[in-house]
Amino acid sequence: MKKDVRDYYGQTLQSSADLQTNACCDAAPPAWLKPWLAMLHDEVVSRYYGCGLVAPQQLEGMRVLDLGCGSGRDVYLLSALVGERGEVVGVDMTPEQLAVAERHQAYHQQAFGHARSNVRFVQGDIEHLDELGLESDYFDIVVSNCVINLCTDKARALNEVFRVLRPGGEMYFSDVYGDRRMPDMLLQDPVLYGECLSGALYWQDFLTLARQAGFLDPRLVEDRPITIGNDHIRARLAPARFFSATYRLFKLAGLEPACEDYGQAVIYRGTLPESPSAFVLDNHHRIERGKVFPVCGNTWRMLHDSRFAGHFEFIGDFSTHYGVFPDCGSRMPFTSDSFITPVGGCC
Repeated sequence: MKKDVRDYYGQTLQSSADLQTNACCDAAPPAWLKPWLAMLHDEVVSRYYGCGLVAPQQLEGMRVLDLGCGSGRDVYLLSALVGERGEVVGVDMTPEQLAVAERHQAYHQQAFGHARSNVRFVQGDIEHLDELGLESDYFDIVVSNCVINLCTDKARALNEVFRVLRPGGEMYFSDVYGDRRMPDMLLQDPVLYGECLSGALYWQDFLTLARQAGFLDPRLVEDRPITIGNDHIRARLAPARFFSATYRLFKLAGLEPACEDYGQAVIYRGTLPESPSAFVLDNHHRIERGKVFPVCGNTWRMLHDSRFAGHFEFIGDFSTHYGVFPDCGSRMPFTSDSFITPVGGCC
């Protein structure tokens, strides 16, 4: 299947118009990103096949790794956001896609006003970052955009991400998930797999693999249902439903399996340029500037022990435990699903 995926993205697809479904189609970008996106080279953008946006905040000076970078759209977008002091490395197994990315390196260096290029590209499998010379505990952030579903060894890919992230770093990525496991005959279909559908993880299996890799408290940032605009493919996959979802996974030792209440709170200073009025950690934590916001121990640590620490005031410690926050459950998390009602509480 790996060769089929390489051929599909390297030879079959020549632009996003060649896709047979809308699974690998981007959502509308936020306003603050649009000026940067407008500066990207047309060929780089036309060969983009992502399902979401992978531009987290507070990137200045960060080291970022993009898994399955393809033609380099996200690499170059991130290169503008990290600035000259930062570094962005793109990894992809498809030589045709990397050729597109590499021939526009000088173009983007000049477009962003950098004295030198702050990006580099590496050809290889994202499941084998250890074979590509990528150091342990090196990157501040790892991103990927509609790529983990294409991996044949998803557990190894997540384990490698955990290895290369520094403590306190995070994986911030968009991907496709299903509401059930796919039968083997669909997993072997190169078109269904290449369209990011039959290889999509069942959401519970993703959470299990993430925790096994060391990401103990996965946080869903946003999600949307995927509508398959191809009658034949939709019929073959029915009744399965699919979702595009963005998660953030923090590399923090000792996170707890539930939202435990220690009487802690945070106050957002409003100092992130893209979020002057409120900071969104995930789909249950929109923290308004200047307001005391109660949080569980895990959330407190995600802010206190990460690159976001300077943007918050922190209240409390871990000396007294008050039990678990209400509604800390384990049902399907995607609030865009019409059958799911959002729950309250810290989690």
